[in-house]
Amino acid sequence: MLGIDLSGKHAFVAGVADDGGFGFAIAKALAEAGATVSVGTWPPALGIFTKLLDRGKLDESLTLSDGSKMRFERIYPLDAAYDRLEEVPEEIRTHRRYKDAGDFTIDGVAQRLREDFGEGGVHIVVHSLANGPEVKNPLLETSRGGYLAALSASAYSFVSMVQRLGPIAARGTAFLALTYMASQRV
Repeated sequence: MLGIDLSGKHAFVAGVADDGGFGFAIAKALAEAGATVSVGTWPPALGIFTKLLDRGKLDESLTLSDGSKMRFERIYPLDAAYDRLEEVPEEIRTHRRYKDAGDFTIDGVAQRLREDFGEGGVHIVVHSLANGPEVKNPLLETSRGGYLAALSASAYSFVSMVQRLGPIAARGTAFLALTYMASQRV
């Protein structure tokens, strides 16, 4: 449990699609400290995640130290590979897992956060995202396109989130990003 009181604060954690990742653990720690928490979930995983929540399959993981259950204030579809909806290829926009998600881009989520919580309604933003289409390839078999796609989804998306959420966030909002061991050593 965090040794701080985040009562009255609203956190947005990007990258929660189950109870096994860092994003979920961070969301739970923020809730333990008293924050209300909304999450951004990759559209292809959104249906499965919400069904698990609705069916109580995650209840044990959602249980806080006081016995209450963590509740997500909002769950937004988010594909952080895209800044604006007009940049999304037609085959993605019309794909069965995306077509009913509304504006799932970073800009779209920023607009929905503003609508739902108002200017200054976000106090903590956590970027817990990583993706790489060639992540299982050995380095010598990684293409330029695969490398750039991984960098875009895993790193540049944080810059885009700060650009779009910064103007609507409360003054002094904390923007946090995760890193990984490869950033420290090879």
